[in-house]
Amino acid sequence: MYLEKILALSAAALVAVGAGVGLTWMALHPAPHMASAGASIDKGSARQQIETLIASTPDYARYFARLRETFTADYEAAINDFAARLAKTKEEQSVDYYLSEAVRRIRTSHGALAAKAEPEPIARVFEKQLEVLQAVAREDKRMCVAFLYGATNLDFQRFAASRRQIVSDMALAGLEAIVSGQAKHIERAAPTEADFRVLENALTARGLGKVEIDALLDGKMPDPPLEDARMCGAGQTYFEVLKTLPEPARTKVYGLALELMARS
Repeated sequence: MYLEKILALSAAALVAVGAGVGLTWMALHPAPHMASAGASIDKGSARQQIETLIASTPDYARYFARLRETFTADYEAAINDFAARLAKTKEEQSVDYYLSEAVRRIRTSHGALAAKAEPEPIARVFEKQLEVLQAVAREDKRMCVAFLYGATNLDFQRFAASRRQIVSDMALAGLEAIVSGQAKHIERAAPTEADFRVLENALTARGLGKVEIDALLDGKMPDPPLEDARMCGAGQTYFEVLKTLPEPARTKVYGLALELMARS
């Protein structure tokens, strides 16, 4: 079935770029920032230390401020868990870890609401995803391809730490879509086979050949694999084409991708 062909890339590329696999990788593979000085630290002091670290990073502080405003219980649970871990292990994590873990937690608990948001905040999620993908592509074509398929690593951690503004923009876009979905709760039909055929035709019109399209829509690299620059370019074209799809196909495809992100 044609729908099945899109699921692989939706679950890989869109998650990776959309504060999914990339940021989640940092959350699941934390690297201690430094050992805390002193023999012990209580949970209250640990919480103060963490919130001070977040406040000293304005790009991320705005995400946490919005999270506290919109999902207060989730904010408190995240910060308290961070503090409990610090008090127990005496190991500080980076502020990038705290953002990635907060994003992972809210996506897991409330991410499906993003698919029920108004069209504008949904579109913004994917606009910010494309901005991050383009920045990754300028940095390293090989990392770009790995990123498309969710195979992020320490190189991406370093990238995220050096591009905090666009990473936080992407995280905030996802959060605002969840907020909108919670308020509006718009029910949408799933994209149809005809919708995905429109997508394939649009990719062809943008110059992608059968090899690139099959690699994108099947989520599998050909053998032998495409050159990194070629596959990276095809991935960017894919995201650019998504935003040109006619309504309601565009929002239905976006909504499916957001649902898949929430389940990943």
